[in-house]
Amino acid sequence: MTQKHPDFEQEQERLTYTKHYMQKLLDESKRDVKSAQENIRHAMADLDYLDSSLSYMNILTNARFFEMARSQKEGLEAIQQKPYFARIHFQKDGEDSEMLYIGKTSLFHRETQEPIIVDWRSPVANVYYDGRLGDIEYDVREERFTGHLFSKRQYAIERGELQSVRDIDLTTNDELLQEALSGKADVRLTEIVSTIQAEQNQIIRAHLKQPIIVQGAAGSGKTTIALHRISYFLYTMGEHFPADKLMILAPSKLFMDYIADVLPELGVGQICQTTYSEYVLNATGIKVKLKDVNLKLAALTEQEAPDQMMLWLSQMKGSLSYTMLLDAFLFEYEKSIADQFEDIFIEKYRIMRGSRLKKLFLGDFAYMPIEKRLERIKTILQSHVRQKKKEILLLLTKKYDDALDQALYLRDDARRKSEVTKYIDERDRRIPLIERESKTTASTYMKRFKKANIKKMYREFVTNGNLIEQHATLWTADQRHAFLQTHAIESWEIEDLAPLYYMHAKVKGISDKWKMRVVFIDEVQDYSVFQLAALKEGLGTDMFTMVGDLAQGIHSYRALTSWEPIIELFPRATYTTLQKSYRTTIEIMEMANSILMQMDEDLPLVEPVVRHGIDPQFHQMNTLERKRIVALLEDIRSRGHRSIALICKTTTEAKVVAKQLDGAIAIQLLSDHSDIDQEKLLIVPSHLAKGLEFDVVIVVAIDTPFREHAINRKLLYVAMTRPMHELHLVGPSREYFLLAPQ
Repeated sequence: MTQKHPDFEQEQERLTYTKHYMQKLLDESKRDVKSAQENIRHAMADLDYLDSSLSYMNILTNARFFEMARSQKEGLEAIQQKPYFARIHFQKDGEDSEMLYIGKTSLFHRETQEPIIVDWRSPVANVYYDGRLGDIEYDVREERFTGHLFSKRQYAIERGELQSVRDIDLTTNDELLQEALSGKADVRLTEIVSTIQAEQNQIIRAHLKQPIIVQGAAGSGKTTIALHRISYFLYTMGEHFPADKLMILAPSKLFMDYIADVLPELGVGQICQTTYSEYVLNATGIKVKLKDVNLKLAALTEQEAPDQMMLWLSQMKGSLSYTMLLDAFLFEYEKSIADQFEDIFIEKYRIMRGSRLKKLFLGDFAYMPIEKRLERIKTILQSHVRQKKKEILLLLTKKYDDALDQALYLRDDARRKSEVTKYIDERDRRIPLIERESKTTASTYMKRFKKANIKKMYREFVTNGNLIEQHATLWTADQRHAFLQTHAIESWEIEDLAPLYYMHAKVKGISDKWKMRVVFIDEVQDYSVFQLAALKEGLGTDMFTMVGDLAQGIHSYRALTSWEPIIELFPRATYTTLQKSYRTTIEIMEMANSILMQMDEDLPLVEPVVRHGIDPQFHQMNTLERKRIVALLEDIRSRGHRSIALICKTTTEAKVVAKQLDGAIAIQLLSDHSDIDQEKLLIVPSHLAKGLEFDVVIVVAIDTPFREHAINRKLLYVAMTRPMHELHLVGPSREYFLLAPQ
């Protein structure tokens, strides 16, 4: 039996005090919520259309109070079962020492304003994550403070009850981390805030006004870091950046479901969570039916030798050379618009020269999207027309007044009468005509500039043989022919989204609703340089947090194979690597590293945190034997594991396996839109497993072995690095898993 910490009773009292104080506030918040609801209900019932604005103000005030009370109530309820997870005994230079308890959110005593719980995102909490015991330094809003850290302490609290107390120095070696790692996959993600490591913490708190690129090994906590950086960002910069202007780009709907519980836990709401495809289609309003992205991946993995022209087309569409082709096309389009500018008149009076308008369009407003420039020019024209109309009317009035004065001095009565009548008729005809014409001059003139249909423009671009011939000079004749032939029949792939978005941004601009100011991208290795360049261009910001792993780049045929192009695209970015894996055991990681060594990319081996488990097991089967799989599952579950995934290389094999096992055990075949049911055996195609983690993984390769080329190696590496505790391989031979025979 482990010995209790000497301060256990004292810490138990502190926890009881915290819980009681929280309960007191919670009761008050519940009363406040109810009171505000009642006040709103009464105010609404008494309201009629004759009421003064005071009644409406009363409703608004109570609505705001209701929101505040509800927010406090929800915040307290979220942390009631685990108010804090650590404590530091710290003394800032020149001040008294303090015992600061660190949790997921702050709580202050109402009367004394003393902190009962300190938010993990606060500057002083950084001392816990980064500081060794002794003299330390930390930053608050770019100002440096010094102090002394006497002790760091961790707590295991379950359902509001104190389980254990531990004094620690470096969090990298702490027991709480080991406990979390040896726990279950379904709870680890939400508890990570208590086990953030020093190197992870540095990335979470890295300069928030600079882009950041993280190459993180499988299991190094990339997703966790991205989510916690969002939380830290809103805590620190929230007043300048509303949550709805932050966007998380996730690899799939399945992945978004997987992280859904984490964001509320971190106090992050209202953030735009979407996939790249969904975002582009929403931001542009373009309606296209995309081909299933996994069909090409399946085709490439199932072929003995991948189709080289298919690979080239995908790579080329993701490259910056494709951007240059688009720019050439857009330059011609811009020129065709500029050539339509000519002098603008009201009647015979010139309002503005065409050359001046052309200069505004091509020069002064060149930084704006094309259609925004035309809107600005229309506004300028309307202003000029109003101004010039006054001048013309003054000029004409004076002209006719002078003419009439002269006519009145004519001696010949008949001639005088004729001249006066002529000038009055002419004046009375021309002035109203100018008045009427000036109202529509600008809009009539601007009608020559037709609104662009981006979808049609892009189709024109990809079928324009002359443009390809003229500008794609580095392509071979076969490549030019293949490009035009591929686009002869209209079809849309994910590779077409970046050019569509880029075109839309250049011609129409991205609307404010979709103009995100800060972007967080997980699995960024599956993006092409062009996808990222288009986003950067359309959003007009480089505030990107990008995390990924080149070793898991299963879409490398159309995406990144090196970080260099991204570092060039984001010159202000800091680049960091994380090679420690907190997910898998040493035994599993050794096998995964053997696959990593076979890859084309020169990537360092992953360092697993010191945690041992059973060796990966190979189960020889030429066909899927239901009884043996059922027995294997029972054996795994007997060791207390819940979250179990059976991973196949392709979607086709996953469907076959699901059909074979259906009825023998409870299964769930995962698709991009699945809600994960942890109670069932999850059957997952390897491409969908990326980013997920499980207690145990069974990799099945019976009909489709993993072959000796890049995409296969990466899919296998992804599958092997999903489990926390056990890895099982099922197939005819070890060679099916690119392993040497034993």
